[in-house]
Amino acid sequence: MDYRGVSFWMSGVDDDLTPRPSLPGDRDADVVVAGAGYTGLWTAYYLARADPSLRIAVLEKEIAGYGASGRNGGWCSALFPTSDASIARRHGRDAAVAMRQALNDTVDEVGRVAAAEGIDCHWAKGGSLTLARSPAQLARARAEVAEAAGLGADLSLLSAAEASARCAASGVLGGVWTPHCATVHPARLVRGLARAVERLGVTIYERTPVTALTPGRAGPRRDDGRPGGGRRGVAVTPFGRVRADVVVRATEGYTATLPGGRRALAPLYSLMIATEPLPASFWERTGLAARETISDYRHLIVYGQRTADGRLAFGGRGAPYHFGSAVRPEFDRDPRVFASLAATLRDLFPALPDDVDITHTWGGPLGVARDWHASVGLAHGFAWAGGYVGDGVGTSNLAGRTLADLITGESTALTRLPWVGHRSPRWEPEPLRWLGVNAGLTVMGTADAAESRSGRPSRRAALFDRLLGG
Repeated sequence: MDYRGVSFWMSGVDDDLTPRPSLPGDRDADVVVAGAGYTGLWTAYYLARADPSLRIAVLEKEIAGYGASGRNGGWCSALFPTSDASIARRHGRDAAVAMRQALNDTVDEVGRVAAAEGIDCHWAKGGSLTLARSPAQLARARAEVAEAAGLGADLSLLSAAEASARCAASGVLGGVWTPHCATVHPARLVRGLARAVERLGVTIYERTPVTALTPGRAGPRRDDGRPGGGRRGVAVTPFGRVRADVVVRATEGYTATLPGGRRALAPLYSLMIATEPLPASFWERTGLAARETISDYRHLIVYGQRTADGRLAFGGRGAPYHFGSAVRPEFDRDPRVFASLAATLRDLFPALPDDVDITHTWGGPLGVARDWHASVGLAHGFAWAGGYVGDGVGTSNLAGRTLADLITGESTALTRLPWVGHRSPRWEPEPLRWLGVNAGLTVMGTADAAESRSGRPSRRAALFDRLLGG
């Protein structure tokens, strides 16, 4: 496989992407992790630092960073798929404030580790700007800031002039800015993290697909706090089995490919495009001088960043959900969605040169829980994290630190956060899942078009949001 062709980001990593050796046969470990993306590698990183004696094995179907970790928009943000206000309603205000502070702190933690481990991931903490480009979007911006007040979200409502000073997009009526976001080169981050965990003694087996995960039945913890006794868990691969006290599922958008995982997280596809490097005159007019990440308040999400080499990397939803939670390489590219993204980018930035080339197109699945609530937990020797809905660059770090505490038996502020142990309901069986998810995508797309015409918020979109628990 040409791994450099997976995404723009993978084409620009600082290693040759040669796969590590596959699992050579049956092995024993203390902890086995399925998935060498951000979640799996952060978990291994913090576990190895907490207890260097742990035998940790990470199993990866392709190579480290092949999935969403090497394809995403490069936002190391404090975003969470469930709003702060919703968490406050479900878990209480104090829990929501603690969760928000942990997410905000996580952005800096990722930057700290990248610097400490010498990972050149083009880190730039310029914050995040969400533009309001219609009266309906401006109403949502104001409502978000008001709703989050007092919960530590650190959101600033900007006037049209203030927002345009940061990003001179078309039709800007205002916006919301937060300092808690950094722009990164996501593939350089995940590839560097893989090397860092190896230096700590973790073994990564690549080209080793996990075909089943069997939780153990842990007995009483040993005196050192680590799991002990009982039946050990097993990660099954074509090359052998890894038995361990703790089995960690860190498969996010690929969870549906595991037995029993088809209704746990729905794989929704997000696609991206990248332009050629743009001239200095474009950036002088457009802004993003601090490399702020950018989005707007449309319902069908778009997201972008100014890369370190002066490109616009821009993505969004719109690709269909595939029946049976199918995940296939051919779904990574959809010419219709790429064309729509290019048109949206030109609508946002009329100053783009007429002859600008789109040099890269790519995509991949992300994991969505039925209630849009990410979670992390450990029960009976089985650990999990995921359901980030595309906000996993930062949140996966928080997940890794939390799983490390749970697995080593530490009771900390992280293990008391409200997403720990959360159990999302399972997705509906097919064909209801296919009908519902794709109907939702259609509703959100048509809602944006209707709002552009009328200037009024879409009632259909608000109703669908309530159905999702927003």
